[in-house]
Amino acid sequence: MEFSVTTLEGKEAGKVELADDVFGLEPRADILHRMVRYQQLKKMAGTHETKGRADIRGTTKKFVRQKGSGGARHGNRKVPQFRGGGRAFGPVTRSHAISLPKKVRALALKLALSTKAKAGDLVILDKAESKEPKTAALIKSFGVLGFDNALIIGGAELDQNFVRAASNIPHIDVLPAQGINVYDILRRNKLVLTKAALESLEARFS
Repeated sequence: MEFSVTTLEGKEAGKVELADDVFGLEPRADILHRMVRYQQLKKMAGTHETKGRADIRGTTKKFVRQKGSGGARHGNRKVPQFRGGGRAFGPVTRSHAISLPKKVRALALKLALSTKAKAGDLVILDKAESKEPKTAALIKSFGVLGFDNALIIGGAELDQNFVRAASNIPHIDVLPAQGINVYDILRRNKLVLTKAALESLEARFS
């Protein structure tokens, strides 16, 4: 499919051809859901942990008589029934990550790109560069382009002036081409790809 290229000033800068097998697929919510869940679970620290009865320091001496006390026949103060004892079935440090086939992950990225293209929320930018790290100038440019909630994907190397200026603007994320991912694409209203990012995606899926 043919797509118009724009500049930061809002002027047209030619056209590019987008691959139908990357930007023209029918959206599938099930694949996108699996990929977002995969990313979120992989991101979880999993460092929560409680002490079980084996981790508690305490005596194992029988502390009441076997008979005559009127209570249960306990022989250990470290059991979960007592205050200060170990917790039964508490969380332990572990990885929450799940596995997802590489082909499914690649398909999910294509579907996320296709979803934005079909919804009209895809913008192709000539280049994401700024002469100075001035946030005010960038806000003005974004106002012209309608970028109030957007993910901007640059090439392998990002222009640092642009990154610094954009870092102060809420709801605007800037990532290099190798950092593009399904979750960040879906959480922002607009997806902005530079021509360098397109070249990187073409090489990735070829």
